[in-house]
Amino acid sequence: LPPLRPTQRRRNHHSPPCHPPHYCSSNARDRTAATLSTTMRSVIALSLAASAMAFTSTARPNFRAGPIRARKTAGVAPRMGVASEEMGIPCEDECALPSYPNMPASVHPGVVTGQALKDLLQHAQDNGYAIPAVNCVTSSSINACLEAARQNDAPIIIQFSSGGAQFYAGKGLDNTDFKAAIAGAVSGAYHVRAMAEQYGVPVILHTDHCGKKLLPWMDGMLAASETYYAAHGEPLFSSHMLDLSEEPLEENIETCKVYLERMGKLDMLLE
Repeated sequence: LPPLRPTQRRRNHHSPPCHPPHYCSSNARDRTAATLSTTMRSVIALSLAASAMAFTSTARPNFRAGPIRARKTAGVAPRMGVASEEMGIPCEDECALPSYPNMPASVHPGVVTGQALKDLLQHAQDNGYAIPAVNCVTSSSINACLEAARQNDAPIIIQFSSGGAQFYAGKGLDNTDFKAAIAGAVSGAYHVRAMAEQYGVPVILHTDHCGKKLLPWMDGMLAASETYYAAHGEPLFSSHMLDLSEEPLEENIETCKVYLERMGKLDMLLE
């Protein structure tokens, strides 16, 4: 990643020390958050850069500042469920692309679902590159992922765990029946949908290990996707992961079958 601009260096260099710490804890937290965000961007950028090295010269986008210079693809049907327009922040220029350059025509900036998701995964397999998945617990960590993806002209997987989703909602919320974890994941999903389009990068919106005791969390997120699907013709999330490895094999398969049937109606993938 490029170094901090000189103005940022000067401001950080001359920041007064905290003596005692609680007198300027807010400033300290701000600097800590900035450091963590920079570190996260660096780590994700390294992962994305490693993936990008596996692109062939014909498969990898050939622009360096994100898709801002790319031309709109003619003849591609507009995608459904564009979050930015609904939120009053319509995409223009680079994030208004109906498809992402040098990718299958169905793959577009923003959250990809259904056929676009399958086409993106197939494209990665065919061209021998990986798509990093990052567990996020705050909006700033989501934005760091999107910034790293933008700087590397690459797709990325953003995902939530049950604990991370609860953290996203805030410790003050009651998590009885996983209500806070459900609310945090759904809230994070809407944030990803809005900002992925603004950054102009394809994002797979996923959730991490869901064991048997966490199935109510899965049910809540699927209910949100069913509501979103009824309004937009696509699910809120791209995919989910079930991890029933601690259960008997027969129960594992039967439970996965039930969820796959429910998710299949929404054009979702199940890991």
